[in-house]
Amino acid sequence: MAGRLLLLFIVLPLIETWLLIEVGQEIGALATIAAVIATAVVGSQLVRYQGMQAINDIRACQARGEPPAVPLLEGAALLVAGAFLVTPGFITDTLGFLMLVPPLRRQVARRLLSRMVVITPAGGPYGGDPRRGPDVIEGDFRREDRDRTPRNRPR
Repeated sequence: MAGRLLLLFIVLPLIETWLLIEVGQEIGALATIAAVIATAVVGSQLVRYQGMQAINDIRACQARGEPPAVPLLEGAALLVAGAFLVTPGFITDTLGFLMLVPPLRRQVARRLLSRMVVITPAGGPYGGDPRRGPDVIEGDFRREDRDRTPRNRPR
């Protein structure tokens, strides 16, 4: 785990910085800055649009009584994609845009889900018959512990 964090927080930014400098020398500093800003703007709009679709998919799964595991993982992938797209750099932008491809994102979500154990309670919101409502027991009650002084007695 420490090796992955080292890679994520030290090695990746160093490679991104080197790549930005190399691209800047080839196409110019202003064009490089414009490309980084453009990918952030376009990517954030795509993440926003696809995020709304993911929310609708989650709601549709819940309405059908199914666990929304795949749409939730797709939403998490969109969150990571958004973070990658607003981070300056070409490698993170490439990874972010790859996560915006719905079939690829769905395949990654299903692969992650196949490695997880999902437990649903029997008769819970995603177990049993979705048409059956919640278990409700109706009845009347009377309080027996009241003070039985003469003024409180029923007449």
